[in-house]
Amino acid sequence: MPVKIASLSDLGALPFDEIIDVRSPAEFADDHIPGAINLPVLSDEERATVGTIYVQEDRFLARKVGAALVARNAAAHLEGPLADRGGDWRPLVYCWRGGQRSGSFTSILQQVGWRADVVAGGYKSYRRLVVDALYDTPLPHRIVLIDGGTGTAKTRLLDHIAKQGGQVIDLEAMAEHRGSLFGPMRETQPSQKAFESRLAMALVELDPVRPVYVEAESSKIGRIILPPSLWKPMTEAPMVILEAPLKARGAHLITAYPDMVADAGKLDSVLDKLVRYHGHEKVDAWRALAQSGAYQALAEDLIETHYDPRYARVSREASSETMVLEDLSDSELFETARRILSSHGR
Repeated sequence: MPVKIASLSDLGALPFDEIIDVRSPAEFADDHIPGAINLPVLSDEERATVGTIYVQEDRFLARKVGAALVARNAAAHLEGPLADRGGDWRPLVYCWRGGQRSGSFTSILQQVGWRADVVAGGYKSYRRLVVDALYDTPLPHRIVLIDGGTGTAKTRLLDHIAKQGGQVIDLEAMAEHRGSLFGPMRETQPSQKAFESRLAMALVELDPVRPVYVEAESSKIGRIILPPSLWKPMTEAPMVILEAPLKARGAHLITAYPDMVADAGKLDSVLDKLVRYHGHEKVDAWRALAQSGAYQALAEDLIETHYDPRYARVSREASSETMVLEDLSDSELFETARRILSSHGR
Protein backbone atom coordinates (compact mmCIF):
# COMPACT_ATOMS: atom_id res chain seq x y z
CA MET A 1 0.00 0.00 0.00
CA PRO A 2 1.46 3.44 -0.93
CA VAL A 3 3.13 5.21 1.98
CA LYS A 4 1.80 8.70 2.63
CA ILE A 5 4.29 11.23 4.00
CA ALA A 6 2.19 13.67 6.01
CA SER A 7 5.04 15.86 7.30
CA LEU A 8 8.75 16.35 6.77
CA SER A 9 9.41 14.99 10.24
CA ASP A 10 7.90 11.65 9.11
CA LEU A 11 10.93 11.03 6.88
CA GLY A 12 13.18 10.23 9.81
CA ALA A 13 10.79 7.60 11.17
CA LEU A 14 10.01 5.64 8.01
CA PRO A 15 10.37 1.86 8.55
CA PHE A 16 12.44 1.32 5.40
CA ASP A 17 16.08 0.43 4.86
CA GLU A 18 16.57 2.61 1.80
CA ILE A 19 14.73 5.23 -0.26
CA ILE A 20 15.09 4.82 -4.02
CA ASP A 21 14.45 7.60 -6.52
CA VAL A 22 13.78 6.01 -9.91
CA ARG A 23 13.52 9.29 -11.80
CA SER A 24 16.09 10.27 -14.42
CA PRO A 25 19.53 11.56 -13.30
CA ALA A 26 18.63 15.15 -14.26
CA GLU A 27 15.46 15.05 -12.17
CA PHE A 28 17.39 13.59 -9.24
CA ALA A 29 20.14 16.22 -9.54
CA ASP A 30 17.58 19.03 -9.47
CA ASP A 31 16.25 17.81 -6.12
CA HIS A 32 15.31 14.63 -4.30
CA ILE A 33 14.08 13.33 -0.97
CA PRO A 34 17.03 13.59 1.48
CA GLY A 35 18.98 10.36 1.77
CA ALA A 36 17.54 8.82 -1.40
CA ILE A 37 19.74 7.00 -3.89
CA ASN A 38 19.17 7.30 -7.63
CA LEU A 39 18.41 4.12 -9.58
CA PRO A 40 16.79 5.54 -12.73
CA VAL A 41 14.46 3.28 -14.65
CA LEU A 42 14.72 5.68 -17.59
CA SER A 43 17.80 7.72 -18.47
CA ASP A 44 17.40 11.38 -19.40
CA GLU A 45 17.58 10.47 -23.08
CA GLU A 46 15.18 7.52 -22.72
CA ARG A 47 12.66 9.65 -20.84
CA ALA A 48 12.79 12.28 -23.60
CA THR A 49 12.31 9.60 -26.27
CA VAL A 50 9.30 8.02 -24.54
CA GLY A 51 7.78 11.45 -23.97
CA THR A 52 8.18 12.38 -27.61
CA ILE A 53 6.50 9.15 -28.74
CA TYR A 54 3.68 9.72 -26.24
CA VAL A 55 2.97 13.25 -27.49
CA GLN A 56 3.73 12.99 -31.19
CA GLU A 57 2.97 9.38 -32.12
CA ASP A 58 0.95 6.94 -30.02
CA ARG A 59 0.35 6.62 -26.26
CA PHE A 60 0.16 2.82 -26.36
CA LEU A 61 3.45 2.60 -28.26
CA ALA A 62 5.05 4.97 -25.74
CA ARG A 63 3.97 2.74 -22.84
CA LYS A 64 5.27 -0.35 -24.59
CA VAL A 65 8.64 1.21 -25.40
CA GLY A 66 8.84 2.61 -21.86
CA ALA A 67 8.05 -0.77 -20.30
CA ALA A 68 10.86 -2.45 -22.24
CA LEU A 69 13.34 0.21 -21.17
CA VAL A 70 12.24 0.02 -17.54
CA ALA A 71 12.65 -3.77 -17.57
CA ARG A 72 16.18 -3.52 -18.99
CA ASN A 73 17.25 -0.85 -16.53
CA ALA A 74 15.67 -2.71 -13.61
CA ALA A 75 17.64 -5.81 -14.57
CA ALA A 76 20.86 -3.77 -14.58
CA HIS A 77 20.08 -2.44 -11.08
CA LEU A 78 19.30 -5.93 -9.76
CA GLU A 79 22.56 -7.29 -11.15
CA GLY A 80 24.54 -4.21 -10.07
CA PRO A 81 23.75 -1.87 -7.14
CA LEU A 82 21.17 -4.19 -5.59
CA ALA A 83 23.06 -7.44 -6.01
CA ASP A 84 24.16 -7.57 -2.37
CA ARG A 85 20.77 -6.80 -0.77
CA GLY A 86 19.48 -9.62 1.43
CA GLY A 87 16.00 -11.08 1.64
CA ASP A 88 14.97 -8.88 4.57
CA TRP A 89 15.84 -5.62 2.76
CA ARG A 90 12.91 -3.19 2.66
CA PRO A 91 13.06 -0.33 0.12
CA LEU A 92 10.74 2.63 -0.42
CA VAL A 93 10.48 3.77 -4.04
CA TYR A 94 9.29 6.99 -5.63
CA CYS A 95 9.15 8.77 -8.98
CA TRP A 96 7.68 12.14 -9.99
CA ARG A 97 4.12 11.58 -8.78
CA GLY A 98 3.92 7.96 -7.70
CA GLY A 99 2.96 6.68 -11.13
CA GLN A 100 4.18 4.13 -13.62
CA ARG A 101 7.94 4.37 -13.11
CA SER A 102 7.90 3.75 -9.37
CA GLY A 103 4.99 1.33 -9.64
CA SER A 104 6.74 -0.78 -12.28
CA PHE A 105 10.04 -0.94 -10.42
CA THR A 106 8.37 -1.68 -7.08
CA SER A 107 6.40 -4.52 -8.66
CA ILE A 108 9.66 -6.09 -9.86
CA LEU A 109 11.23 -5.72 -6.41
CA GLN A 110 8.17 -7.32 -4.83
CA GLN A 111 8.37 -10.26 -7.24
CA VAL A 112 11.92 -10.82 -6.04
CA GLY A 113 10.52 -11.11 -2.52
CA TRP A 114 11.41 -7.76 -1.00
CA ARG A 115 8.85 -5.79 1.01
CA ALA A 116 9.01 -2.81 -1.30
CA ASP A 117 6.51 0.03 -1.36
CA VAL A 118 5.98 3.38 -3.10
CA VAL A 119 5.60 6.95 -1.86
CA ALA A 120 2.03 8.11 -2.37
CA GLY A 121 2.16 11.07 -4.74
CA GLY A 122 5.89 10.61 -5.35
CA TYR A 123 8.40 13.43 -5.23
CA LYS A 124 5.58 15.89 -5.93
CA SER A 125 3.99 15.15 -2.55
CA TYR A 126 7.33 15.67 -0.78
CA ARG A 127 7.90 18.93 -2.63
CA ARG A 128 4.49 20.22 -1.49
CA LEU A 129 5.60 19.74 2.13
CA VAL A 130 8.79 21.74 1.49
CA VAL A 131 6.85 24.56 -0.17
CA ASP A 132 4.36 24.63 2.70
CA ALA A 133 7.18 24.86 5.26
CA LEU A 134 9.12 27.59 3.47
CA TYR A 135 6.46 29.61 1.66
CA ASP A 136 3.08 29.09 3.32
CA THR A 137 3.73 28.60 7.04
CA PRO A 138 5.29 31.17 9.42
CA LEU A 139 8.57 30.00 10.88
CA PRO A 140 8.10 29.02 14.54
CA HIS A 141 11.77 29.53 15.41
CA ARG A 142 13.32 32.65 16.96
CA ILE A 143 16.18 33.86 14.76
CA VAL A 144 19.31 35.63 16.02
CA LEU A 145 21.56 37.10 13.33
CA ILE A 146 25.36 37.09 13.41
CA ASP A 147 26.50 40.12 11.40
CA GLY A 148 29.69 42.03 10.77
CA GLY A 149 31.92 43.25 7.98
CA THR A 150 33.61 40.95 5.51
CA GLY A 151 36.35 38.92 7.13
CA THR A 152 34.99 38.98 10.69
CA ALA A 153 34.82 35.15 10.73
CA LYS A 154 31.04 34.90 11.10
CA THR A 155 30.91 31.35 9.71
CA ARG A 156 33.66 30.17 12.07
CA LEU A 157 31.78 31.78 14.96
CA LEU A 158 28.64 29.83 14.02
CA ASP A 159 30.69 26.65 14.27
CA HIS A 160 31.80 27.63 17.79
CA ILE A 161 28.20 28.40 18.74
CA ALA A 162 27.14 24.95 17.52
CA LYS A 163 29.96 23.23 19.42
CA GLN A 164 28.72 24.90 22.62
CA GLY A 165 25.17 23.66 22.16
CA GLY A 166 23.58 26.45 20.15
CA GLN A 167 21.25 25.79 17.23
CA VAL A 168 22.80 26.97 13.96
CA ILE A 169 21.84 27.14 10.29
CA ASP A 170 24.77 27.65 7.91
CA LEU A 171 23.06 29.16 4.86
CA GLU A 172 26.30 29.67 2.95
CA ALA A 173 27.21 25.99 3.26
CA MET A 174 23.72 24.99 2.09
CA ALA A 175 23.92 27.41 -0.86
CA GLU A 176 27.58 26.47 -1.55
CA HIS A 177 28.40 30.16 -1.83
CA ARG A 178 30.24 32.54 0.49
CA GLY A 179 27.93 35.46 -0.22
CA SER A 180 30.14 37.81 -2.25
CA LEU A 181 31.77 38.20 -5.66
CA PHE A 182 34.48 35.87 -4.33
CA GLY A 183 31.84 33.51 -3.02
CA PRO A 184 31.24 30.43 -5.23
CA MET A 185 32.63 27.32 -3.55
CA ARG A 186 32.27 25.15 -6.66
CA GLU A 187 31.59 25.61 -10.34
CA THR A 188 27.84 25.63 -9.76
CA GLN A 189 25.48 26.06 -6.83
CA PRO A 190 22.71 23.59 -6.01
CA SER A 191 19.33 24.21 -7.61
CA GLN A 192 16.86 26.39 -5.77
CA LYS A 193 14.78 23.30 -4.99
CA ALA A 194 17.78 21.38 -3.65
CA PHE A 195 18.71 24.31 -1.41
CA GLU A 196 15.15 24.49 -0.11
CA SER A 197 15.20 20.78 0.69
CA ARG A 198 18.37 21.23 2.73
CA LEU A 199 16.91 24.22 4.54
CA ALA A 200 13.52 22.66 5.24
CA MET A 201 15.05 19.46 6.64
CA ALA A 202 17.48 21.46 8.79
CA LEU A 203 14.61 23.46 10.27
CA VAL A 204 12.61 20.32 11.03
CA GLU A 205 15.44 19.06 13.22
CA LEU A 206 15.61 22.25 15.32
CA ASP A 207 13.76 22.94 18.57
CA PRO A 208 11.38 25.89 17.93
CA VAL A 209 11.55 26.89 21.60
CA ARG A 210 15.28 27.64 21.43
CA PRO A 211 16.95 30.41 19.37
CA VAL A 212 18.50 29.66 15.99
CA TYR A 213 21.70 31.48 15.04
CA VAL A 214 22.05 32.48 11.38
CA GLU A 215 24.64 34.56 9.56
CA ALA A 216 23.17 37.82 8.25
CA GLU A 217 22.72 37.59 4.49
CA SER A 218 20.98 39.51 1.74
CA SER A 219 17.85 37.95 0.28
CA LYS A 220 20.07 36.17 -2.27
CA ILE A 221 23.18 34.05 -1.76
CA GLY A 222 24.70 33.88 -5.20
CA ARG A 223 21.73 32.85 -7.32
CA ILE A 224 19.87 31.19 -4.42
CA ILE A 225 16.86 33.14 -3.10
CA LEU A 226 16.03 32.83 0.59
CA PRO A 227 12.41 31.66 1.03
CA PRO A 228 10.02 34.13 2.71
CA SER A 229 9.37 32.07 5.85
CA LEU A 230 13.05 32.53 6.77
CA TRP A 231 13.81 35.87 5.11
CA LYS A 232 10.99 37.78 6.85
CA PRO A 233 12.04 36.84 10.41
CA MET A 234 15.67 37.53 9.45
CA THR A 235 14.74 41.13 8.61
CA GLU A 236 13.19 41.52 12.07
CA ALA A 237 15.67 39.47 14.12
CA PRO A 238 17.96 40.81 16.85
CA MET A 239 21.52 41.11 15.64
CA VAL A 240 25.01 40.59 17.03
CA ILE A 241 27.49 42.71 15.07
CA LEU A 242 31.13 41.65 15.11
CA GLU A 243 34.05 44.05 14.88
CA ALA A 244 37.68 42.97 14.54
CA PRO A 245 41.05 44.54 13.62
CA LEU A 246 41.67 44.99 9.90
CA LYS A 247 44.86 42.90 9.97
CA ALA A 248 43.03 39.95 11.54
CA ARG A 249 40.21 40.24 9.00
CA GLY A 250 42.64 40.26 6.10
CA ALA A 251 44.43 37.18 7.42
CA HIS A 252 41.09 35.43 7.87
CA LEU A 253 40.07 36.12 4.26
CA ILE A 254 43.23 34.48 2.98
CA THR A 255 42.42 31.28 4.87
CA ALA A 256 38.69 31.47 4.03
CA TYR A 257 39.34 31.78 0.27
CA PRO A 258 42.17 29.33 -0.43
CA ASP A 259 40.84 28.72 -3.94
CA MET A 260 41.50 32.37 -4.84
CA VAL A 261 45.08 32.18 -3.60
CA ALA A 262 45.70 28.88 -5.40
CA ASP A 263 44.14 29.88 -8.74
CA ALA A 264 45.52 33.13 -10.14
CA GLY A 265 43.16 33.02 -13.11
CA LYS A 266 40.09 32.65 -10.93
CA LEU A 267 41.17 35.55 -8.70
CA ASP A 268 41.86 37.74 -11.73
CA SER A 269 38.44 37.05 -13.23
CA VAL A 270 36.76 38.10 -9.98
CA LEU A 271 38.86 41.25 -9.71
CA ASP A 272 37.78 42.09 -13.25
CA LYS A 273 34.18 42.30 -11.99
CA LEU A 274 35.22 45.11 -9.65
CA VAL A 275 36.25 47.43 -12.50
CA ARG A 276 32.75 48.87 -12.77
CA TYR A 277 32.85 49.83 -9.09
CA HIS A 278 36.43 51.14 -8.76
CA GLY A 279 37.84 51.67 -12.25
CA HIS A 280 40.76 50.12 -14.09
CA GLU A 281 43.50 51.95 -12.20
CA LYS A 282 42.45 50.63 -8.78
CA VAL A 283 41.80 47.10 -10.03
CA ASP A 284 45.18 47.07 -11.78
CA ALA A 285 46.77 47.96 -8.44
CA TRP A 286 44.97 45.00 -6.84
CA ARG A 287 46.12 42.76 -9.66
CA ALA A 288 49.70 43.86 -9.02
CA LEU A 289 49.38 42.91 -5.35
CA ALA A 290 48.01 39.49 -6.33
CA GLN A 291 50.78 38.90 -8.87
CA SER A 292 53.44 39.75 -6.27
CA GLY A 293 51.87 37.42 -3.71
CA ALA A 294 50.91 40.27 -1.37
CA TYR A 295 47.59 38.67 -0.48
CA GLN A 296 47.42 40.20 3.01
CA ALA A 297 47.71 43.72 1.59
CA LEU A 298 45.20 42.86 -1.14
CA ALA A 299 42.68 41.49 1.35
CA GLU A 300 42.99 44.52 3.64
CA ASP A 301 42.59 46.98 0.76
CA LEU A 302 39.55 45.12 -0.57
CA ILE A 303 37.98 45.29 2.89
CA GLU A 304 38.65 49.01 3.32
CA THR A 305 37.87 50.12 -0.23
CA HIS A 306 35.15 47.74 -1.43
CA TYR A 307 33.46 45.81 1.36
CA ASP A 308 33.31 48.13 4.38
CA PRO A 309 31.76 51.09 2.53
CA ARG A 310 29.00 48.83 1.22
CA TYR A 311 28.44 47.27 4.63
CA ALA A 312 28.14 50.72 6.21
CA ARG A 313 25.31 51.63 3.81
CA VAL A 314 23.14 48.69 4.87
CA SER A 315 20.21 49.84 7.07
CA ARG A 316 19.93 48.02 10.41
CA GLU A 317 16.57 48.71 11.98
CA ALA A 318 16.50 45.61 14.17
CA SER A 319 17.86 45.72 17.71
CA SER A 320 21.57 44.99 17.76
CA GLU A 321 24.59 44.71 19.98
CA THR A 322 28.21 45.05 18.97
CA MET A 323 30.94 42.70 20.10
CA VAL A 324 34.52 43.84 19.58
CA LEU A 325 37.01 41.00 19.11
CA GLU A 326 40.70 41.49 19.85
CA ASP A 327 41.60 38.98 17.14
CA LEU A 328 40.00 36.10 15.22
CA SER A 329 41.74 33.22 16.96
CA ASP A 330 39.72 30.16 17.90
CA SER A 331 40.04 31.03 21.58
CA GLU A 332 38.59 34.52 20.95
CA LEU A 333 35.77 33.12 18.83
CA PHE A 334 35.06 30.47 21.48
CA GLU A 335 34.72 33.17 24.14
CA THR A 336 32.54 35.30 21.84
CA ALA A 337 30.25 32.32 21.21
CA ARG A 338 29.97 31.79 24.97
CA ARG A 339 28.99 35.43 25.49
CA ILE A 340 26.38 35.28 22.74
CA LEU A 341 24.81 32.11 24.13
CA SER A 342 24.76 33.61 27.63
CA SER A 343 22.96 36.67 26.27
CA HIS A 344 20.51 35.06 23.83
CA GLY A 345 20.23 31.46 25.01
CA ARG A 346 21.18 28.03 23.75
